[in-house]
Amino acid sequence: MATATLSAAERSAALEQMATEGVDIFVVGGGITGAGVAVDAAARGYRVGLVDKGDFASGTSSKSTKLVHGGIRYLPQYDFVLVREALVERGLLVRNAPFLVQPIGFVLPLYADAKRPLGTPIVPPRGIGMSYLLQSGLLLYDILSGRLGVRRHRRLSKHAVMQMAPCLKTEGLKDAFIYYDGQTDDTRLTATVIRTAAGHGALVANYAELTRFDLENERITAAYVRDRLTGMEHRIRVGTVVNAAGVWAGRIEALTGGEPQIHVEPAKGVHLTVPRAALKMGKDAIVLPETEDGRLLFIVPWGARVTIGTTDTEGGDIDRPAATQDDVAYILRHIKRYMQCTLTEADIISTWAGYRPLVRSTKSDAASSKLSRTHAVIDSPGGMVTIVGGKLTTYRRMAQDTVDHISREQGDPIAHVTERLPLAGTVGRQDAARRVADAAPRAGLRPDTVRRLDHYGAAAGVILDLIAADPALSARVVPDLPYIMAEVVYACRYEMALALDDVLDRRLRVNFEAWDHGSAAAPVVAALMARELGWDAAEIARQVAAYRELVGQADAGKAAAPVPASDAPAVQS
Repeated sequence: MATATLSAAERSAALEQMATEGVDIFVVGGGITGAGVAVDAAARGYRVGLVDKGDFASGTSSKSTKLVHGGIRYLPQYDFVLVREALVERGLLVRNAPFLVQPIGFVLPLYADAKRPLGTPIVPPRGIGMSYLLQSGLLLYDILSGRLGVRRHRRLSKHAVMQMAPCLKTEGLKDAFIYYDGQTDDTRLTATVIRTAAGHGALVANYAELTRFDLENERITAAYVRDRLTGMEHRIRVGTVVNAAGVWAGRIEALTGGEPQIHVEPAKGVHLTVPRAALKMGKDAIVLPETEDGRLLFIVPWGARVTIGTTDTEGGDIDRPAATQDDVAYILRHIKRYMQCTLTEADIISTWAGYRPLVRSTKSDAASSKLSRTHAVIDSPGGMVTIVGGKLTTYRRMAQDTVDHISREQGDPIAHVTERLPLAGTVGRQDAARRVADAAPRAGLRPDTVRRLDHYGAAAGVILDLIAADPALSARVVPDLPYIMAEVVYACRYEMALALDDVLDRRLRVNFEAWDHGSAAAPVVAALMARELGWDAAEIARQVAAYRELVGQADAGKAAAPVPASDAPAVQS
């Protein structure tokens, strides 16, 4: 099956078509939640439009720990329903996007001085029986996954722990286990879900800012969207507006002028990226089972790098999430507590942060680390439907519940269509993988690039075709990372990349993984994008300068919004 283009031209056409024909369901927010709603609604036959003020996944959906998991820390909170839901969704994702979600093991150590490992509410005297409690919890975790489980947990010997996690401290190590969850590339997943929605007829546009509504009889009848690339405003007739803007959902609701119905509590999560060799990581992740605030910290291998996180703190500027010195110190302090390999600030390649949209009762005073990740579908003013809460893993269920709610209100039949709906790139992925393996020696593709191209599924064949047409596109973007120039072209033609940081920050994770954050590669990548997007020399220079300013601010512990062509910085949805 041919891979449909999703370029700047398709974006402009989508906005024009939305304005001309109107839509049944108008989704605000192009993160994983909004993308999921667009897929579900379009697959049920609704006319769907989706817009985002920034780039797709430019907010929270590109700042996750990149795990598809059940949330093992919610077992001690007895939130079995949430864990079961997430484990089912994990299994469905492994089935519906096997090229994007793979099982990964998590080494879980238990130390003699542990007080509340995994946040367990039960503290046996002198820790007697704690191993049994943990193993019972892991067994329950496996049972709750049912037939959609990935792999079963098992106990590890001290020797096995030393082989699998050489840097983990063994002094005081009382017991250890390994359990399994899933790992994904969050931005690739979001881009794939967006492409799946478009493949079912959804009209999608990034850098399209919702500015206001028309209301009749206290119900939204039209939405006004400003094209941030041209400045043109489009009036779009809408049936139902879905507010999927995450931590910014309150701002979208406020555009109705009605009484607010939601209370979103943003919780900041911070991650560090370090070289894989710094912690001698193998193929499995490590769970640090106990922290000062009751969270878990994960050390997760990611190619040649390792991701460490996440923190969970309240407050801060949601438009510019940034890691503070306290955040970094918190993570390093816990690494020192559990790991015998010394990790210092000099080992940190990048820090990055995002905000989770947690739902808090107005009567609750719980810390954000204790709040549940369950989602809520809420009737907002103007007939708007707001979906908030949840997490990356449960995006499909969140979308299904949202569209069910709309269908019930409209008297339409309820049809669950996404449980067995393969994401774009699933069909034909094995043929594409064979093509890549066969072509790799001729194209000069190294093994890590071959593994990287697997994340495109069937679309990896399109990238091979680009290289066949222009062999120079097999060149690496950064010498020690797997990304190649053909991916830049693919991002512009097939994933609506419109600005330099769309590519270097999200489609490829160069900003987070390269020691210079891609600053040296920026002019070459911008020149390649210029061929696709029609930039002149002045625009190339402006894009490079904007990107270097962004990564310079990131180095200084700040963050900046993406800069589309011919526009100013903007808040991300």
